[in-house]
Amino acid sequence: MSEHSTNNTNRNMANARVNKKDEFYTKLETIEEEVEHYKEQFENKVVYLNCDNPKYSNFFKYFVREFKNLKLKKLIASCYVEQDYNLFNLNTEKEKALYSVYNGEANGPEIKEMKGDGDFRSKESIELLKKADIVITNPPFSLFREYVSQLIEYDKKFLIIGNTNAITYKDFFNLIKENKVWAGHSFNKSIEFKLPNEYNKWDRIDEDTGDKYAVVPSISWWTNMDNSKRHELINLKENNHKNNYPKYCNFDAINIDKVNDIPYLYRGIMGVPITFIGKYNPEQFELLGLGAGTMYKELGGTPITQDFLDEYLMHGGTGNYVANQYILGYYDEHGKPVIPYMRVLIKSKCENEVEYNE
Repeated sequence: MSEHSTNNTNRNMANARVNKKDEFYTKLETIEEEVEHYKEQFENKVVYLNCDNPKYSNFFKYFVREFKNLKLKKLIASCYVEQDYNLFNLNTEKEKALYSVYNGEANGPEIKEMKGDGDFRSKESIELLKKADIVITNPPFSLFREYVSQLIEYDKKFLIIGNTNAITYKDFFNLIKENKVWAGHSFNKSIEFKLPNEYNKWDRIDEDTGDKYAVVPSISWWTNMDNSKRHELINLKENNHKNNYPKYCNFDAINIDKVNDIPYLYRGIMGVPITFIGKYNPEQFELLGLGAGTMYKELGGTPITQDFLDEYLMHGGTGNYVANQYILGYYDEHGKPVIPYMRVLIKSKCENEVEYNE
């Protein structure tokens, strides 16, 4: 069982995230489709699934099934079980957290009880983590940054599910910039997850099993394991730089609304959508920072003015913006003020660059 949170189409699911009842169960095909791209990297490795109940997890089922094909050395799984009595945990018998260490035995894996609650941050789970080469799971989104930070601290290879908007977190973006994390093969997709029985909103119910499912948007795999997609070049149009890209009024860069519209051999700084990260090749582009907040300020960006904000609101602009906020703004081809959703600021690494013709 893997934990998962957030669904911006469903208030009940959003509230569950706040209450840390964020267990969404990853479907077997979701796992199969991604792991397929890394199979040669598993030989003689210890894989740890540290948010997965070995009784129910499809991650565990997959790696037990593929143990010999992947030539694994060992498979470990453990899960968190809340020990305190509350509205979401009404079992007074105190269900125990479980773990399993599987070495490929013919009689299958043995499942044992943990001493503690199985939280990935617990001493017991960290001791299991230290034995692992690769960590694979769907961690709780409400603890995503802390979870990734632990993987980096213990220098583990990993392949995990997370929200695409994690890019907008400064600490996580810095990991991408420092080449410590990158997008997996499947990026920014709407993925269906199985829901816990107590959820009262869903997208569909399986007619045979009665299981509830919901489609969650903006889901990405994140990893530090090499994959072929990471080395693909973005195919830019040769004369794309002649298009009339708007320049930001408070930062020396041009705005790009679609990744495929990135100008060919443009010399200056460009603000691109966060979905650029799914196609980012560090040999083709340099990541500079985010187009808002402290990273933007450190790059020399200036805040939006009161006049710009007044004009933006007068033209029907929405959002909780304030004057002197460090965020990008520009005027479109019709003279309408625009505050784009978070931009990633990049520069091309191509040698034969050209100036942008305003």
